[in-house]
Amino acid sequence: MLAIENYLILSAILFSIGTIGVLTRRNAIVIFMCIEMMLNAVNLTFIAFSRHLGNIDGQVFVFFVMTVAAAEAAVGLALMIAFFKNRESIDVEDINLMKL
Repeated sequence: MLAIENYLILSAILFSIGTIGVLTRRNAIVIFMCIEMMLNAVNLTFIAFSRHLGNIDGQVFVFFVMTVAAAEAAVGLALMIAFFKNRESIDVEDINLMKL
Protein backbone atom coordinates (compact mmCIF):
# COMPACT_ATOMS: atom_id res chain seq x y z
CA MET A 1 0.00 0.00 0.00
CA LEU A 2 1.29 3.41 -0.98
CA ALA A 3 1.66 6.19 1.57
CA ILE A 4 -0.75 9.11 1.49
CA GLU A 5 2.07 11.43 0.43
CA ASN A 6 2.33 9.63 -2.91
CA TYR A 7 -1.35 10.21 -3.63
CA LEU A 8 -1.09 13.86 -2.62
CA ILE A 9 1.94 14.40 -4.85
CA LEU A 10 0.14 12.79 -7.79
CA SER A 11 -2.93 14.91 -7.07
CA ALA A 12 -0.83 18.08 -6.95
CA ILE A 13 0.83 17.21 -10.26
CA LEU A 14 -2.54 16.54 -11.94
CA PHE A 15 -4.01 19.73 -10.52
CA SER A 16 -1.00 21.73 -11.72
CA ILE A 17 -1.24 20.30 -15.23
CA GLY A 18 -4.94 21.17 -15.29
CA THR A 19 -4.29 24.70 -14.07
CA ILE A 20 -1.60 25.27 -16.68
CA GLY A 21 -3.94 23.93 -19.35
CA VAL A 22 -6.78 26.25 -18.32
CA LEU A 23 -4.49 29.27 -18.26
CA THR A 24 -2.63 28.66 -21.49
CA ARG A 25 -5.00 26.94 -23.93
CA ARG A 26 -7.52 28.71 -26.16
CA ASN A 27 -9.62 25.76 -27.29
CA ALA A 28 -12.73 25.50 -25.12
CA ILE A 29 -12.87 21.69 -25.29
CA VAL A 30 -9.30 21.43 -24.02
CA ILE A 31 -10.13 23.88 -21.25
CA PHE A 32 -13.09 21.69 -20.23
CA MET A 33 -10.84 18.63 -20.15
CA CYS A 34 -8.32 20.49 -17.99
CA ILE A 35 -11.09 21.47 -15.58
CA GLU A 36 -12.12 17.81 -15.41
CA MET A 37 -8.52 16.90 -14.64
CA MET A 38 -8.45 19.43 -11.82
CA LEU A 39 -11.70 18.05 -10.38
CA ASN A 40 -10.35 14.49 -10.57
CA ALA A 41 -7.18 15.61 -8.77
CA VAL A 42 -9.36 16.94 -5.98
CA ASN A 43 -11.31 13.66 -5.99
CA LEU A 44 -8.06 11.73 -5.60
CA THR A 45 -7.19 13.85 -2.58
CA PHE A 46 -10.61 13.22 -1.05
CA ILE A 47 -10.27 9.48 -1.55
CA ALA A 48 -6.72 9.43 -0.17
CA PHE A 49 -7.69 11.28 2.98
CA SER A 50 -10.86 9.22 3.35
CA ARG A 51 -8.84 6.03 3.18
CA HIS A 52 -6.14 7.39 5.48
CA LEU A 53 -8.58 8.63 8.12
CA GLY A 54 -10.86 5.60 7.85
CA ASN A 55 -14.15 7.42 7.30
CA ILE A 56 -16.46 7.55 4.29
CA ASP A 57 -17.11 11.30 4.16
CA GLY A 58 -14.53 11.94 1.46
CA GLN A 59 -15.87 9.18 -0.72
CA VAL A 60 -19.40 10.55 -0.46
CA PHE A 61 -18.18 14.04 -1.35
CA VAL A 62 -16.51 12.62 -4.47
CA PHE A 63 -19.95 11.69 -5.82
CA PHE A 64 -21.07 15.32 -5.45
CA VAL A 65 -17.95 16.53 -7.26
CA MET A 66 -18.54 14.01 -10.04
CA THR A 67 -22.14 15.24 -10.36
CA VAL A 68 -20.97 18.83 -10.69
CA ALA A 69 -18.36 17.75 -13.24
CA ALA A 70 -20.96 15.92 -15.32
CA ALA A 71 -23.30 18.92 -15.25
CA GLU A 72 -20.44 21.24 -16.18
CA ALA A 73 -19.50 19.04 -19.11
CA ALA A 74 -23.08 18.77 -20.37
CA VAL A 75 -23.81 22.49 -20.17
CA GLY A 76 -20.40 23.46 -21.46
CA LEU A 77 -20.56 21.16 -24.46
CA ALA A 78 -24.07 22.36 -25.29
CA LEU A 79 -22.85 25.96 -25.22
CA MET A 80 -19.86 25.09 -27.38
CA ILE A 81 -22.08 23.35 -29.95
CA ALA A 82 -24.36 26.40 -30.11
CA PHE A 83 -21.36 28.70 -30.38
CA PHE A 84 -19.77 26.56 -33.08
CA LYS A 85 -22.99 26.63 -35.13
CA ASN A 86 -22.89 30.43 -35.12
CA ARG A 87 -19.16 31.14 -35.41
CA GLU A 88 -17.64 27.87 -36.70
CA SER A 89 -14.94 28.24 -34.07
CA ILE A 90 -14.53 27.29 -30.41
CA ASP A 91 -11.67 29.64 -29.68
CA VAL A 92 -12.27 31.36 -26.34
CA GLU A 93 -11.01 34.65 -27.76
CA ASP A 94 -14.10 34.76 -29.99
CA ILE A 95 -16.55 34.00 -27.18
CA ASN A 96 -16.36 37.49 -25.68
CA LEU A 97 -18.24 38.82 -28.69
CA MET A 98 -21.95 38.42 -27.95
CA LYS A 99 -23.20 39.89 -31.21
CA LEU A 100 -23.43 37.73 -34.30
